[in-house]
Amino acid sequence: MTPAQKTGGRNRRRLLFYGAAGVAAAALGGGLAWRQLAPKAASDRAVDLFYAQSLEGLDGRNYAFEQWRGRRLVVNFWATWCPPCVEEMPELDQLHQEFVNQVHFVGIGIDSAANMRKFVEKVPVGYPLLIAGNVGTELARELGNASGGLPFTVVIDEKGAIVHQYSGRIQPETLRRALVEA
Repeated sequence: MTPAQKTGGRNRRRLLFYGAAGVAAAALGGGLAWRQLAPKAASDRAVDLFYAQSLEGLDGRNYAFEQWRGRRLVVNFWATWCPPCVEEMPELDQLHQEFVNQVHFVGIGIDSAANMRKFVEKVPVGYPLLIAGNVGTELARELGNASGGLPFTVVIDEKGAIVHQYSGRIQPETLRRALVEA
């Protein structure tokens, strides 16, 4: 074996080693980033804080969240300016109709009442839509939405525990399975 061949072999091994190390570092970095952006487990305090809230609905009524304690509840944080939120609303409404006697749905709008009213003229929704504005963003963070992105959906069971959290547009089948399992 010539000295050039020995050097070439060492360089290939070195390149493979550094390449593997780079892939491992990228995977670790991606995993850490996912952990930062993924929904965080909400504490019991956060759920208690949630149930202590009340917001005005588009229908003008004041909704005390305490009324939903002891029932399975789907809480969807959304906004009219959020395309994935708008896309999933008809599907959420369909699931609301499917589970009407088993699960309560509520939409918390991180938006203005005027924008939300215009939206429901085009896309009717059968469950309460509550007006939260920026207060809703903080409530969503307390429930595990560390990134603050929309849409964000949580499923709370009858005992007051968050059993599922979803950041981004939820697929109807995913939520359906969660509701059947819960």
